[in-house]
Amino acid sequence: MLLFLTAALVFVGVVSVRSVMNVTDEWADDLPSVLESDAFNYSEKSTVYASDGKTVLAQFRLENREPLSSMSDISPLVAQATIDTEDVRFYSHNGVDLYGIFRAVINNLMGGSLEGASTITQQLVRNTILSDEMTDISMERKIREANLALEMEKYYSKDEILLMYLNTINYGDGAYGIEAAARHYFSKSASELNLAEAAMLAGIPQSPSNWNPVYNPEGCKERRNTVLSRMLASGHITQEEFSAAASSELGLNLEPKDDSNGIYLYPYFTSYVRTWLLNEYSMNEIFAGGLSIYTTLDVDMQEIAETTCADQNDSMASGLESALVAIDPSNGHVVAMVGGADYQENQFNVAAQGGRPTGSSFKTFTLIAAIEQGINPSTLVDCSSPYKLKSGLGTVENYGGMQYGTRSLQSATAVSSNTAYVQLQEHIGGQSIIEVCKRLGIDTSDLLNVDTLTLGVFDITPLEMASAYATLAANGIHYDPVVVSSIVDSKGNEIYKNEQEGKRVLDESVCGAVTDVLKTVFTQSDGTAASARLAGGRPVAGKTGTTSDFHDHTLVGYTPDLVCACWIGDRFAQITSENLSCNGMFKQFMDNALAYTPAHDFPSYTAPKYNNTWNTDIKHASDANDQSGKSLADAQAALEGFDVSVEEEYSDTVPAGSVISQSATGDKSITLIVSKGPDPNKTPDPDPTKPDPTDPDPTDPGTGDPDPTDPDPTDPGTGGADPGGGESS
Repeated sequence: MLLFLTAALVFVGVVSVRSVMNVTDEWADDLPSVLESDAFNYSEKSTVYASDGKTVLAQFRLENREPLSSMSDISPLVAQATIDTEDVRFYSHNGVDLYGIFRAVINNLMGGSLEGASTITQQLVRNTILSDEMTDISMERKIREANLALEMEKYYSKDEILLMYLNTINYGDGAYGIEAAARHYFSKSASELNLAEAAMLAGIPQSPSNWNPVYNPEGCKERRNTVLSRMLASGHITQEEFSAAASSELGLNLEPKDDSNGIYLYPYFTSYVRTWLLNEYSMNEIFAGGLSIYTTLDVDMQEIAETTCADQNDSMASGLESALVAIDPSNGHVVAMVGGADYQENQFNVAAQGGRPTGSSFKTFTLIAAIEQGINPSTLVDCSSPYKLKSGLGTVENYGGMQYGTRSLQSATAVSSNTAYVQLQEHIGGQSIIEVCKRLGIDTSDLLNVDTLTLGVFDITPLEMASAYATLAANGIHYDPVVVSSIVDSKGNEIYKNEQEGKRVLDESVCGAVTDVLKTVFTQSDGTAASARLAGGRPVAGKTGTTSDFHDHTLVGYTPDLVCACWIGDRFAQITSENLSCNGMFKQFMDNALAYTPAHDFPSYTAPKYNNTWNTDIKHASDANDQSGKSLADAQAALEGFDVSVEEEYSDTVPAGSVISQSATGDKSITLIVSKGPDPNKTPDPDPTKPDPTDPDPTDPGTGDPDPTDPDPTDPGTGGADPGGGESS
């Protein structure tokens, strides 16, 4: 019977053990391999670089963590304090400390202070690969944790495990990992920590919120001294070292608080990059994935943009500010961006958010649509002001009520005639203008087909405007604006690369014709950007714009190498000064940004077919604007489309090369009389201030000396006697 009972108990025990083993095997069935490269990944900050790959613009992170690559980067006191506190048999067990478990159970049953039995390896597993199960206190989680700890110890050395632990653990107050903790609490690296500091940090992970030295310095100090006691008991420090460290103050030297949200340089551009990243990737990928993000920003050009905008801001009244976007037209890369005067004061990015009315810089899109429909830029337009809209919904005036008379569409563009362009819109239709805008990348703005669409009444960002004009600079190839060129993950794999292929959206002939017109905005003496001509005669084209009541001032211009959109005004749409313009800041930026780039001319082109009926609606020569007093070149430019003949004559009053008079000599014929200056062969008139040498009495206002027969030369009459024959009454 005894033998039978013993056999039965053994059988039951074996069955029970096998049942437990089957259950534990099932619990551990889906555990990942510890050999997987990402099995023990922890949150890593992502770093944003400028295009040079060196300049750090920002670091985005969920946790304040600075992982170290070697135990030699950490003070040995930290390692010893951590082992003596968390896992005194770390170097002797195989990942699970059975003796520690037994001791903890006995201690807890005997009523001692509660102890855990998790080894450093188990804690590492819990904080990394099983982080999703950290709050689960079930036996299943403990078994899974122990399983992985045993596996880890087979493939990783003790020092590798300890380093991973020290890089991972939570040290409170938002600091993860020993390096971040050392810098946060003591403003020094982990390799520089002394005994008291190392002990303080080693004591925090047991309860990061309770032992936080910032909010509970006394409790933290008590916990630090407990760690020191364990180091003393383990024989790793002397009594003298213990006493000195235990009697010292915490000695916190907190790192200055960073309110930049991880942005270090050029916040308007860098915050725009962050927004782009959040639209493309998850929060965890960006803020914890350890990504290296390479942007398109050119540091040199950005510095020039920052200086240019600062100079512009300093020259204006308080409350006014500037914004600027520069794009490389060959690939759409945004190389510079300034979104306002002070990011800390107002983080709304005028350059890339919301948009502002563009004024006459929008006329370029009307010009494109017109040339695509076969309208010749030399077509004459009545630019008189005001102009009554055909819809009957009001009138439009030129800036300042200027009377530009009849001139070519090209010249009307140079002086920015509003009345000319609303007539042009009426002829080609507003919908064709909107369609051009969409092709050029302006598809995020709500454009409506209203009578004054061509005058830039709708909100468009400088970024959109620069991108659209870049299509002209690239001879009809459009690239969407790019701010991130590539992204590399924490393992060195390139997970994103911008390989955008440009799309032809405009014919080369149309681009060439439009650019030729927009060049005159700079080259024509009365062009609105004449004062913004670039140094050395570098070819440039573009268009200015001013909104009603002078709320906004813009200039978008381009060379074959660079596009720049400028804005100045009040972000709250207050009225500014009519004397403001973007000409100075555009010239300053472009001259400096292109100082070391050879000047390139725009490509040659074949003229488009100009077959629109609007071209034949030529105005009579007698309606042409009078060019008297202007230079011959300006007069000819203004009268483009007429058959102009020139005659010269001498003039003492009109400078040589200027128009003396203008006359219509036919329906489309005009004759200009141009001054040759004073006639060099003409005898000069005598100087009236000098006396006549032949006059015997130069003081006599008459023809000679007084009459010798006149008895009274003072008498205004014919003789000396009173003609009345008597005395005066």
